[in-house]
Amino acid sequence: MSATMEDTADISLEDARELLIDLVSIPSPSGEETEAAERLVAFFDAHGREARIDEVGNVRAPADDAVLLTSHVDTVPGEIPVEVKPADETDVEREVADETGEDVLWGRGSVDATGPLAAMAAAAVRTGVSFVGVVGEETNSRGARHLVEDRDEPRAVVNGEPSGATGITLGYRGFLAGTYVATSESGHTSRPEPNAIQHATNWWTGVEDAFEDDEYTAVFERVTAKPVDMNGGISDDGLSVEATLDVQLRIPPSLDAESVRETAEAGLEIGTVSWAEPIPPVMESPRTEIARAFRAAIRKEGSDPRLLRKTGTSDMNLYAGVWDCPMVTYGPGNSDLDHAPDERLSLAEFDRSVEILARVATTLRGGDD
Repeated sequence: MSATMEDTADISLEDARELLIDLVSIPSPSGEETEAAERLVAFFDAHGREARIDEVGNVRAPADDAVLLTSHVDTVPGEIPVEVKPADETDVEREVADETGEDVLWGRGSVDATGPLAAMAAAAVRTGVSFVGVVGEETNSRGARHLVEDRDEPRAVVNGEPSGATGITLGYRGFLAGTYVATSESGHTSRPEPNAIQHATNWWTGVEDAFEDDEYTAVFERVTAKPVDMNGGISDDGLSVEATLDVQLRIPPSLDAESVRETAEAGLEIGTVSWAEPIPPVMESPRTEIARAFRAAIRKEGSDPRLLRKTGTSDMNLYAGVWDCPMVTYGPGNSDLDHAPDERLSLAEFDRSVEILARVATTLRGGDD
């Protein structure tokens, strides 16, 4: 859908900050995003843009698809008192705050990813480009999965996650989750035969050994294998020993999920593993039109751009797996504070990110920034 200049609105940084603080003040853990989604719809409506909540809970404000700005509405659980206060000497954002005399917003989601979400909503209204706030990113990415099936491919995508106002994220590792299950006959613990719990731990030790890298290999280029939950013991009827092991593997762009799965199962002799649908890795070129637009916009703000690769996974992986268009991930905030009990965002950095996103969107629409 194309937009005209009439689809834009004069959004001030004060308007953007008001939206940010309102959204951070609304608890929105995964599965409970409705109130925050309604606040976003009201923001678009108040500035002359159509917006709606779709069947899975995403906030969709279609306009010019020269670029789609999208971030997630949900946060992880946890209550952090919402307040704006001066940066102190231990604050990771102190340098930015001191440069401008600005303060810091404390609250769950201020960094991951309500800060990027609010900045994108403001930039989308200001420039007339498409916007989607997706749900469920912190759990199963149900919003992003629905989006790629339900809408046409845009010409470019900016996914919202904290990168810092000067950071441009081009790559993420992929993700593969599995559940190992084994059962063995119960017997006296003096017997030498391994039971199901030992089978589970033996299999996982083999998986870790198979993916062991030397210390000189960058984490982004490795497979990281992590057990995340384990249950085991005598069955209720007392006739067997049962074991269940939940695992996660991060996949570098040099590999794919199928090859990682095959390696993990190579040493499997007893028990079975069921695998969830994988999320593929992504590594975008720094030479795309959207990456160049970000570098230029960051320099116009007086800073040097930084190109980043993240060892985790985001909705950008899902978009890149379906849509064949250039994309990056961008947003204000220090990702070291993701999910942290002291999550907080410099308002000065938030302001800069709104300006940078607006410059990028204007450039991609063919306007003269």
